Amino acid sequence: MSIGRLPENEQRILDEMERALRRDRRLDRKLRTHRVSRRPDPARVLARLAAYRPRVWTVAVLFAVSTGLMVAGIVTSEPGVIWAFAAIWPLTMFAGFRLMCRCCDDG
Repeated sequence: MSIGRLPENEQRILDEMERALRRDRRLDRKLRTHRVSRRPDPARVLARLAAYRPRVWTVAVLFAVSTGLMVAGIVTSEPGVIWAFAAIWPLTMFAGFRLMCRCCDDG
């Protein structure tokens, strides 16, 4: 694999291919519509959160991990454990409430 410039004939062929691709409007439109944005759409994120339907085992695991971190944080008073609990607890509550709402709606 050469790091330097391409030979002149290969560079000319590459330039011709690029010009032909730039003239193709259909390809340009397809490439424009399939671009990935770096920032997520807030409406999409909220819609995905609203549609989140946790499973019972997911909530059970989150609850077990949260309880373990809470007990470990109380016993050791380690800041890392307390911050881990602070990060996991809201996720556990959200998943638990979504599970309860799903159970109430289905019943």
